Amino acid sequence: MTDSRKPVFLVIGAGAGIGGSTAIRFARGGYHAVLARRSDEASLARLIDTIESEGGSASGILLNATEDGAIEELVERVERDIGPIECALYNLGAQIGNRKLHDTPHKTFELGWRLGCYGVFRLAHAMFPAMVERAKTGRHGTLLVTSATSAVRGNAGQHSHAAAMGGRRMLCQTLNAEFGPQGIHVAHIVVDGAVDAPDTLGKLLGDKFDAFKSAKGPEGVSDPAAIAETYWHLAQQPRNCWTHEVDIRPWTDVAWWNDNPNPEIDATPGGKGFAGPKR
Repeated sequence: MTDSRKPVFLVIGAGAGIGGSTAIRFARGGYHAVLARRSDEASLARLIDTIESEGGSASGILLNATEDGAIEELVERVERDIGPIECALYNLGAQIGNRKLHDTPHKTFELGWRLGCYGVFRLAHAMFPAMVERAKTGRHGTLLVTSATSAVRGNAGQHSHAAAMGGRRMLCQTLNAEFGPQGIHVAHIVVDGAVDAPDTLGKLLGDKFDAFKSAKGPEGVSDPAAIAETYWHLAQQPRNCWTHEVDIRPWTDVAWWNDNPNPEIDATPGGKGFAGPKR
């Protein structure tokens, strides 16, 4: 029997940045967006209103992704009550700030791993069986995973974050190796630069956020709506032309493999943004 319901775009980490902007883009493309975020029900409602005002459809849930069974129950409920998950975005960060080793408690380190790596594993574990079955009819599924420079380079003070994001990258590679031939597209996106996201970078910088963006210069900070277009493209790639990993940065930034960032926030044109703890 053919499922006549809309395909679902599931976002875990639907904040007012990459997650929310990508949900808007997929809703415009005909998907029903299911938005999950940890807190701030008012912001979640505003995002749903934005999508519906453009003629799209969306629903939302507050979700603590570190709780046992939370991701699994969400996937089961969406598949049963809303529609088939044809694309999912895992967009949870694991940034706990710059901390020296002795300032990083065991629980804090573990939290980074649970958010950065284990959550991706749990989502794939819950979601891929149904995707594999649908892929047998040609309806390939897609898992998009937002990542960061720390997935490919560990800086001082980033013990938890780098370990979590490095694990995320390797996990995506193993998922791609196993499930790509079964019809599931796994894409790992390295966001190698600052993003104009009030829920992430904005919270980290606080009242310095506007000054930081201004110092970066014109288009020196990535627009999450522009990043969403890359995510949309990845999800629409035909099976004979899949991209597994892509990196994104503002035009003024130097790529991670050529950069040697300052130990503090560097807001100069071409500056990297974050590195190790203050000395």
